[in-house]
Parts: sequence; C-alpha cells; structure tokens
Amino acid sequence: MFLWTLCLLAAVVAWDLGGQDVPLARLFGSDTGFPMRDHWFFVQVLHEGGRRLGWLLVLLLALGVWWPQGVLRRLDAGERLQMALSALLALAAVSIGKNLSTTSCPWDLAEFGGVARYASHWALGVIDGGGGRCFPAGHASAGFAFVGGYFALRHKAPIAARWWLAGAVLAGLALGGAQQVRGAHFMSHTLWTGWLCWTVGWLCDLAASALRPRLAALSLANDPPQAAS
Repeated sequence: MFLWTLCLLAAVVAWDLGGQDVPLARLFGSDTGFPMRDHWFFVQVLHEGGRRLGWLLVLLLALGVWWPQGVLRRLDAGERLQMALSALLALAAVSIGKNLSTTSCPWDLAEFGGVARYASHWALGVIDGGGGRCFPAGHASAGFAFVGGYFALRHKAPIAARWWLAGAVLAGLALGGAQQVRGAHFMSHTLWTGWLCWTVGWLCDLAASALRPRLAALSLANDPPQAAS
C-alpha cells in the first residue's frame, strides 16, 4: 500500500506542477462569475444532499459497530470500528486543513468577479485577499472519507471492498466536480482531499493491524482460568 500511496501522491503533485487549476476553472466561469454557482441541482442535490448523505453513512457505520448489517456482518467489531473511525478521522483531517488554509476559492478571485488574487495553496502564509479556508476540498470529503472502508473490508470481503472503494472514489469525484462547476474549488483541492483521505485510511489500517494482536493477547491474559475437568 505504501507504493500505491506514493504513486497517488506523485499523480496529485504532477497535476499541481502542470498548473491546470485556473485553465480548468475558466471552462465554468468568467469575469462575471460562475453561472452554475446557485443552480438548484448543484446546491440542493449535490451539495446539501451529498453532505447529509455522507453524515448519514457515518452514523450508520457507527451504529454498525454494535448492530452490523449486510457486509458488516463479515467483520469483527474491531474491523467495524476501524471503518467508522477512519471515516471520522478523514473528515477531521480535511476540516483541520481547511481551517488552517489561507487559500481562497475560485469564485473569490478577481478573474472570476471576486477580489482576491490567485496564490498557490503551497504559498504558505500568503494572504490572497479573499476569505481563505478553501483547501483542501471539504465537500468532496463526504465521499472520499469512506475509502478507509476498503482497508477494513479487503481481507474478509475483497469483492465488496473493491466496490466500496470504487463507490467512495466516484462519490468524491462527483461531489468535487460539482463544486468545481460552481466555482467553489479547484481540481487540485479535490485531488488532494482524495489523497489525504486515502492516506488516513491506510494509516488507520496500519494502526489497527498493529493493535489487534496486542488486544487479543490482553484479552487472553484477562480471561479467567479454565476449571480442570
């Protein structure tokens, strides 16, 4: 998984180096703004609806730790807890990144009718004159946050794991793409969110794999001795 994580990182960095964020944004916006910014489908369905659906799935995963349904029944309680925690930690990581970021959204830029000047999200500490807090893409994390479920599922339910991963990636790209059309994010924001959520899921899996034998040993040590027959 380290190699996959490194390859994904290289792909995202390559997009950054290619400088395609602004040219892609120009396909959907102009100096008068982004025409689809307030379109009901992108706002009510893909933005609000996607966010609510994401939190509903987090709640179902949390409840599934104790009351598993469907494919979750194939996992033990620790693996189900891993699925829920990896999603929550991915959401938290993206949210923390956004709150620390000085990068503004495309619709804040003067080129698209705003007041800010463009500055790369790697220009740390540079104030671009906009509202900031736009990197990475928070809304895309409502889909990407669940890629961690792949790691929990892959040993006992490999087919379900692949479908789960595909669903999370497609959801993240769809939600990120919707925000791209509205002018809320650049493509790099979405791609970095995807990589960050993947990495959090992988690190959660490494931690769970390291802790599982220790917890099992502790459980055996605390078991009462069996009475001699």
